[in-house]
Amino acid sequence: MTDNRLAGRTAIITGAGQGVGEGIARALARDGARVVIAARRSETGEPVAEAIRANGGEAMCIVTDVTNRESMAECVNKTVAKFGGLEIMVHNAFRGGRPHRLEELDDELWQQNSRTAVWGSYYSAVLAFPYLSVAGDRGRLIFITSPAGVEGSANLPAYGSVKAAQRAMAKSLAREWGPLGITVNCVAPVAETPALTSAFSQNPALKSLIEDRTSLRRIGDPEHDIGAVASFLAGDEASYVSGQTLVCDGGSFLGL
Repeated sequence: MTDNRLAGRTAIITGAGQGVGEGIARALARDGARVVIAARRSETGEPVAEAIRANGGEAMCIVTDVTNRESMAECVNKTVAKFGGLEIMVHNAFRGGRPHRLEELDDELWQQNSRTAVWGSYYSAVLAFPYLSVAGDRGRLIFITSPAGVEGSANLPAYGSVKAAQRAMAKSLAREWGPLGITVNCVAPVAETPALTSAFSQNPALKSLIEDRTSLRRIGDPEHDIGAVASFLAGDEASYVSGQTLVCDGGSFLGL
């Protein structure tokens, strides 16, 4: 079911070839947005775009490396050339989530975490800004962060750090861009992704541990639980919400 709340708007979703990014892309397309699947590989991104088109939506895949400014700029430029503008930028892409302790953290893993989360957020923001500013009070920047960026993580200290950095960037940009009407927010999800499904297969007890930590006793669905929240933030109903982190984890973290 769609209410076309995002009709006439264009959205880029990074890391949309699977998982939470795919769920957000499907939700935004369902609600009327033209969506760009900015994926690292066409093998994952193009099937998502094809599925959206088969369902009556408007979508295209652009192979994009969020750690590379030129690649991100090309994605934005192609999007604007195709659709005539850009109202919604969602930065979701991330690499480097394997568990570790701080003393085990090497430069390669730190680079993966920081380049995709922090540098990717910066590129998403700075390259989308000229078009978001034209969109004015329809301009939306959304970072997909994590509950780990709010409460920390004993097993993922690098991940928790870079996800917290995204929240700080969102707050700063919300203040800077607010006079232009642009809103900037974060979504901190817990959802079943291919990576999490793989982790469950290796450790069957993990699923119950995560479910039991939530108040709702279930793990979120990328499209219907997380994508719906992103669609809300992207629409007019959230025009007075900015600088916030919406934690969508089934009532696991209750500290806000």
